[in-house]
Amino acid sequence: MAFCNSCGATLTEGAGFCSKCGAPVAGAAAPPRMSTPSSGPAPATAAPTGGSGLKNLLIVVGAIALIGIFCIVALTFVGLHIARRTRVTQDGEHVRVETPFFGRVEASKDPEEAAKNLGVDIYPGADLQNDGASTAAVAGIRTTTANFESSDAADKVCGFYQSKFPNARVSTSDRNRCTIVSDERGNMVTVNVESNGDGSRFQITSVLKNAGSSSQ
Repeated sequence: MAFCNSCGATLTEGAGFCSKCGAPVAGAAAPPRMSTPSSGPAPATAAPTGGSGLKNLLIVVGAIALIGIFCIVALTFVGLHIARRTRVTQDGEHVRVETPFFGRVEASKDPEEAAKNLGVDIYPGADLQNDGASTAAVAGIRTTTANFESSDAADKVCGFYQSKFPNARVSTSDRNRCTIVSDERGNMVTVNVESNGDGSRFQITSVLKNAGSSSQ
């Protein structure tokens, strides 16, 4: 049993103060303190990112626009450079274009010139036709086409060119028409022959490499 140190009164077990004089009892547990809400600053919240995303989008769009403008300016400059240094000359049916990047380009619709540039023997007695003749030379490759007519039958003309190209890669023939394709030393020659009334009509096309410029 415990007694109050101040007045000697009997203390109730577990009491923190004397019930008679109110003096605190030595060794008694202090009453629990009530916690109060913290009055500190509220935690910071993340700022919205909508403005940052829009800014990045505008930067990307601006960069793409600048690249497009640069490409347009570069192409315009190259085009003007080519145009200023390109020379075009024409002599009748013969046109010559000289460019700084693509070299010399020549074209002609003169049938006489086409016949000379074929590089193929013409069937004896054949008449050169004015329609469909063309010659074009680009980067050392010359393509020539010419049309002819003969009073001889198609099979006779076919036999003539088959003897000229015995190793033709493709050769088909009957009495009314034939097609001969020769590819020797990288040069291609195509001869198409068909009947034309009592005679025949044939077209020769040649593609010759390293042929140089067309004859004038």
